[in-house]
Amino acid sequence: MSKIEPLLIAIEHEIAIPPEAKDMAALLGRQIEELNTRAEEIDTKLADAHKANAVSQRLATIPGVGPVTALTLAIEIDPAAFESGRHLAAWAGLTPQEHSTGGKQRMGGISRAGNERLRVLLVAGATSVINAAMRQGSKQMTDWLRALLQRKPHKLAAVALANKMARVAWALMTSGQSYRRPLAAAEGVAA
Repeated sequence: MSKIEPLLIAIEHEIAIPPEAKDMAALLGRQIEELNTRAEEIDTKLADAHKANAVSQRLATIPGVGPVTALTLAIEIDPAAFESGRHLAAWAGLTPQEHSTGGKQRMGGISRAGNERLRVLLVAGATSVINAAMRQGSKQMTDWLRALLQRKPHKLAAVALANKMARVAWALMTSGQSYRRPLAAAEGVAA
């Protein structure tokens, strides 16, 4: 509301604006204020639910997984329902479709089957990790990610990283452990 209030005051004092338009601007300003208040309430509830869920907190240790993604994973996923992390990634629609014929294996785009919300959250988180990794001196850049970015476009790399994040999330949910950076990447950062 900090940027809306001065605008509404300026509109109110402007004589060239008709009274009907001023009334409409005031109405829109009140609606924006109500939406901001409601969004703050939802953010508070979300933060409280995240803090109260131990699985969600463990999942939030994965790079690219924030409170919303962690809570979504913790609430919507029963890790026992999946044989492996690959099965979870496939259920989320993060694995490539196979278009094989005549003994020649051809992989297509992602299947987009399964949970769209989870897929979107994981890909958005992976994109943020890639953006952070591209900065000079970033600790997010691993050898695996560097090699992937050298041979694939950024969007494809984001889907591959989201697939890996889903697999890691499944492993953390089944083992009860927190995320640990890979040793090779941690040693490379320290060197």
